[in-house]
Formats: sequence, structure tokens, C-alpha cells
Amino acid sequence: MHVLAPAKVNLYLRIVGRRPDGYHLLDSLVVPVSLYDEMTIEAGRGQPEIVITCDDPTVPADETNLACKAAALLCKEANVQARVAIDLRKRIPAGAGLGGGSSDAATVLKSLNTLLALGLTEAHLCELGARLGADVPFFIPCRPAWIEGAGEILMKVQALPCRWLVIVVPPFGVSTPWAYRRFDELPPVENPPVSVMRLVPGQWPPPELLINDLERAVLPEYPLIAEIKDCLLRLGAEGALMSGSGSAVFGVFPNRAAAEQAVAVLGEKGKTFLVEPLAGPLASA
Repeated sequence: MHVLAPAKVNLYLRIVGRRPDGYHLLDSLVVPVSLYDEMTIEAGRGQPEIVITCDDPTVPADETNLACKAAALLCKEANVQARVAIDLRKRIPAGAGLGGGSSDAATVLKSLNTLLALGLTEAHLCELGARLGADVPFFIPCRPAWIEGAGEILMKVQALPCRWLVIVVPPFGVSTPWAYRRFDELPPVENPPVSVMRLVPGQWPPPELLINDLERAVLPEYPLIAEIKDCLLRLGAEGALMSGSGSAVFGVFPNRAAAEQAVAVLGEKGKTFLVEPLAGPLASA
């Protein structure tokens, strides 16, 4: 089975508390975008074995890879013995806040559910995804969603009007655990969360609501991220924001011509991608 695992961007991310187990509680508006890892997944009943190959030498091709963890968890949960082979072609930069590893894991859960005829529901797959990571449940339905809790509470939102996004990934990643620890060290700000979708259902958030609480923690340590944001705005972006814990930054452009011009200019700052938001899940082949 050949499948595409899309990236995501956070149009809005507020940290609203912590659970007793230390997980941060979020309010976030998340959309999948047309930047993909490519995966070929094969599976059959038999002697249990999980094998992964990857074209990116910086990505672990062993049991520590989240895609392998997803396969192992699903087989254990379904009480099946299976040989699983995963070939991963990385296109989503790692450590960028674009959800590549989480998307790969969710894609494995969905694909093996089909290939092994397990019959698990979407809700069950989301519950398994939550055990793997906060972003994994989002990629099970893989459509624009308002996210709460530690990523496990998903509320479907209306598809957004057409816009072009320019994603710029500087030549470094940002550790997600570090970003959250750094945020916890900052003094609190009296700025209560706002439900974007209650204000503008089915619309792109206005620039003043493109908010990411983690920018307060990350930007002072990584000034290039702030510089890229400023460049995107100067080049005509309606708004610009760091995605997740970084290091990726995206700008929202009203038309393709303006977005393409920004891509041409910003190539010296890092890897650039011209993408569109996705309205719903992808078909597999």
C-alpha cells in the first residue's frame, strides 16, 4: 500500500494548563497541508517482525521510530502476529513543528488496520494515537480541527477558503520538550484563550488571532525564526506564525503569485515549501 502522510500547521496554539502527569493542555486550530512523507506499507499475518527503511539518514530506522512504535502498539492492541514492512521517504523536515513523525505514525495505524482487516474504529485509532504522541490523533481523521486537552479532543471545523501557505524551515530544529520546558519557566501572561472558531467559523483567523504561545519561549533563543516571520510579512503575507514548537514558520498568502515570489526570496533562509491546506483525508493506493 502506497500512502501519503501530510504535514500540519497550527494556525492558533494556546497553552491553557497542565495535567497531573505533566502533559500540557492546549487550545489549537490545526490544518493538514499538501507537504507529504511518502510511505509504502506491507503487512501480512505471520511471524511477528517490524522492519523500517528510510531515505533520510538522520531519521532512526529502528524500533525508536514512531512509525515502528505505532505498528507494534496496533499489533499488541489487536492481539495479532504480523510481519510489517515500512519504507519511508521523508519530505517533511524533522524537528520543525510540522508533525511529520506523528503523521507517519497515524498513517501506519490506519494502513495496518486496513491491510490486516482489523476493523478498528476511527475513535479507537485516535485513542491508540494519543498513547504515541499529542499530535498523532489529529492525523487519524486528518482534516481541519480544533484541538483541546493534550491533543486527544478533536472537533471538526469547516474547511477553510483557499489560501496559499509558504513554509520556511531554517537549518536547525527545535526540541519540543525543550520548548515546553522553556515556556514553563516564563512568567505567566494574563491573556485568556479565545476560541477562534466561535469568532470566525469557516474563515481564516485574522492576523491578530494567529497566535502561538510557544513563540515566547522559542523566538528569543532562535532569532532567525523571528526574522523569517518579519520577511514573510514584508513580502505580503496576511499573517505569519511559527508552527507548533518550531522551527518552521509559515505565511498565509491571498494568491499563488505572491506566494511564489516569497518562495523565491526566502530560499536563502532555509527550505521553502509552497502548500495548500487540505480539506480532508487522502485516499491510499
